[in-house]
Amino acid sequence: MLDHLVYATPDLDATVAELADRLGVRAAEGGRHLGYGTRNRLIGLGGRRYLEIVGPDPEQPAPAAGRWFGVDALAGASLTTWAVAATDIEEQAGKARAEGYDLGEVLEMSRASANGGAILEWRLTPPRAGSIVPFLIQWGSTAHPGASGLPPIRLVSFAAGHPNPATVRDDLAMVGVGLEVFPSARPMLVAVVEGRRGPVRLVTA
Repeated sequence: MLDHLVYATPDLDATVAELADRLGVRAAEGGRHLGYGTRNRLIGLGGRRYLEIVGPDPEQPAPAAGRWFGVDALAGASLTTWAVAATDIEEQAGKARAEGYDLGEVLEMSRASANGGAILEWRLTPPRAGSIVPFLIQWGSTAHPGASGLPPIRLVSFAAGHPNPATVRDDLAMVGVGLEVFPSARPMLVAVVEGRRGPVRLVTA
């Protein structure tokens, strides 16, 4: 099940302002990913799903290994990856590895909430920018971000394009998820969301 879409940008404030103009909805404050050099803003997609807009945090140095989601290499905003909710992340990652697709080692993560109150805790497999295959995420005992009254928009559609759709469908099946994959000249994710001002297309740059 889709947990969230990741819309990465080299300029978080500018992208939030652009989306607010196009959607009529302004993203809520998320938080800082300490040690990873990023911060985020969030928009609800209905239920426990949300759009994460993530970019560099000017109050943190860039990590030596680079920021996640390919942020450092971006010239503009890009739908870089997506996350699927796992109920037992170790088991699901292990099954995928046994099937032939290695999602990587499960990592422990946390950040403070936007108001500096509760600490959000979660576990995930490392995100891979530009991959059609999602990463897995399992939230801890704190409230899911999508359940915290985020400004809402509607997810109209979500699909992927790839030069070899059959191969990607096989990879997705090994991870235990499904997604429409259409033929395209390059790998890409495509989401259509709708706010107060009509539909907006988000795509991998």
